[in-house]
Amino acid sequence: MRSSITLFALVALQQASSTPLSKRQDFSNIHYPPGTGADLHEYPPGPGENLQEYPPGTGESLHEYPPGTGGTPPNCPPVGNPVIPFTSTFRVVATPDQVVNGTTNPVFTGGLEGAQATYDFGINVDLDLICYYITLTGFRGEYQSPARTATHVHEAARGRNGPPRLAFPNPSPMGDGNVRISAGCMMGPFTTGLIQNGSDTGTGFRVQRIQDNPAGFFADVHSSLAVPGAARGQFPG
Repeated sequence: MRSSITLFALVALQQASSTPLSKRQDFSNIHYPPGTGADLHEYPPGPGENLQEYPPGTGESLHEYPPGTGGTPPNCPPVGNPVIPFTSTFRVVATPDQVVNGTTNPVFTGGLEGAQATYDFGINVDLDLICYYITLTGFRGEYQSPARTATHVHEAARGRNGPPRLAFPNPSPMGDGNVRISAGCMMGPFTTGLIQNGSDTGTGFRVQRIQDNPAGFFADVHSSLAVPGAARGQFPG
């Protein structure tokens, strides 16, 4: 997903910006000793500048480089993520035909025709962290939910309903508005803004529960044109 600045670069940038100007080295008035090459109009013959061609054996203009010169070795392992080591990852595809309404005898509603969402999740159970990249297409109407947002992970098996445990920022329109995207990370403790039986449905929830039983969770998004859900998808597992 896209380029990012590593944690190490952010720390270095923060340290540099926090150093007082009075303690930073001033390079504007440095005088180089004679013969060091500063401010030369041209370089003396012999150091290799402006050569018409390079002498044989230096490796320039080779059609291919000989074995052992640093090409990617076979079976090289992937680099991985140097900042957030996920303990599990999931892709959930949400479609209208998976939406149900009701808790005692849930019925399939058909959702919002034409809507579809893809949820890419990365979880770190030690940090109680979940990162997300949500792509929503074909959405119509307004976001509508009694929770803080209308984009959730609920705890329930396929074909059943259950409370939202995580509430994500609603995807924002991109370009012509047909594609909407939401991306970021959240760390516990979690809240959803929905109160049931006197407490928030996110209270006490940890992402470890998703990793331990992914099939017991689903992701969805709600619309004013399909309040029970525009599209829904079960976690694989």
